[in-house]
Amino acid sequence: MVYTPTNSNPGQKLFLKTAEHTLKKKYPKKHHHFRWEDFFVFQTQSGEILDWNESRNILASEDFIVGLIEGLEQEVGNASGVVMYNIGKEWGKRDAEFFRNWFIKEYEYETEISQLNLPYVLEAWWWPFTAQGWGNWDFDLSDQKNGFMFVNIFDSAVARTLGDVGKPVCHIYAGLLAGFFSSLVKKELNCIEIQCYAMGETYCKFLLGKQDRLDAATFWMHEGATARDIETRLQDGELR
Repeated sequence: MVYTPTNSNPGQKLFLKTAEHTLKKKYPKKHHHFRWEDFFVFQTQSGEILDWNESRNILASEDFIVGLIEGLEQEVGNASGVVMYNIGKEWGKRDAEFFRNWFIKEYEYETEISQLNLPYVLEAWWWPFTAQGWGNWDFDLSDQKNGFMFVNIFDSAVARTLGDVGKPVCHIYAGLLAGFFSSLVKKELNCIEIQCYAMGETYCKFLLGKQDRLDAATFWMHEGATARDIETRLQDGELR
């Protein structure tokens, strides 16, 4: 990727900086790069961190995550979760657009993503997130025909940082999933977290689907239902 500095001064020389990932140059057909040293290339002279996909990255500490969430809570109170969700949803929509172009180029396909095996496509979408530190995942498509699906996130960066606070905290993940899948299937979908590492669970579980399914799950959660209870009720076709 070439970065062109914006500069209107004709007397100052402009430099084009070409990012070159040495491992990618050596193995151009290699696709999965979960190791930190494989995925990233550090441009020490320019101070840039570029990944295998030639996108710029920044490193964020746990203090940054805590500060961001606490700052939002001070500014907007209980609406901070909604703000994080909307940020994630917009991120997901934009990432879906980027992913479509990247996927076809990376794997050299001549067909639309919608005509390919969905689990294969989804794994290709998520592995860069794993390399960037967002955690591993798995997903269950068996209930897709019923208007919902479940996604598990292991080692959520947000939940791991905040620790056991007794409530779901991964709103940005929920938004990311909602935005990406809405763009992927061209239907408006939403997502809620029904189980969180920050609630003392071993991993985070998300329900993605139509709003009536989410409304029912939210009601059951307020009544004390567990993630397993919600999963069983939805699979049985119950809506309230």
